[in-house]
Amino acid sequence: MFSRCRRYLQLALMFAALSPAEDLHIFRVCADPDRLPFSDRAEAGFENQLSSLIAKEMGARLEYTWWSERKSFLRDSLNAGRCDAVMGVPATLDTVGVSKPYYRSSYVVVTRRDRNLAIRSLFDPVLDQCRIGIHITGGDYAPPAQLLARRGLASNIVAFSLFGPEGEKNPQAKLIDAVKQGSIDVAIIWGPFAGYFADGTSLDITPVAPSSFLGLPFTYEISVGVRKDDISLRDQIDRILDRKRAEIQSLLNRYHIPLAGKEGT
Repeated sequence: MFSRCRRYLQLALMFAALSPAEDLHIFRVCADPDRLPFSDRAEAGFENQLSSLIAKEMGARLEYTWWSERKSFLRDSLNAGRCDAVMGVPATLDTVGVSKPYYRSSYVVVTRRDRNLAIRSLFDPVLDQCRIGIHITGGDYAPPAQLLARRGLASNIVAFSLFGPEGEKNPQAKLIDAVKQGSIDVAIIWGPFAGYFADGTSLDITPVAPSSFLGLPFTYEISVGVRKDDISLRDQIDRILDRKRAEIQSLLNRYHIPLAGKEGT
């Protein structure tokens, strides 16, 4: 009888010790279920692959909370406690804690190669005669639209919603498709979208110049976001990013992410 009671006690103590550890070994990530090349529900995006890499290095099980990256995404997902981390936040963001950057990219100009437009700057006079497609989220245009508006080219801009209706697959690709089909002359788009959806044989992709306008940047360093008070998780992610730098670079290359060097390099 004493032996049986002791065995029950041992099992109870083991269960009590293991349960918290299991909770600590879940890496919870909030991600958009339809935002390639970053993430989707099939876990086909490069940020899905990065999340998996980080979880593996932690010895943790990866769990997703799927949440559309629309208005108040970080407030309603990460900062509401629905997850521990979000991939792909600007390194300058001050509403969350941010890791070291794991890539740096820019907005790019996309044109059909057979048009030979050779646009090298947003001040290029060729743009005066072009239909220019730019993503819009809610009522906000992507940052380069402000420079074009200052140039008096607001009427040249064709807005493409970054988000499609529920169930539409890859709405982000519509802007690139419009260039291919000739319904617009130029797309100005965040580099990772262009690198992933563009056909490398028929389209030219050129980083925008200048890299900023009136203090508004067109080039961004990208980090992993955590809650501001989760310093230990941020530091752990930083160490993983440092250790796996070469592997992450290879991952970005596989998804054709255009990478921007540091200013002056």
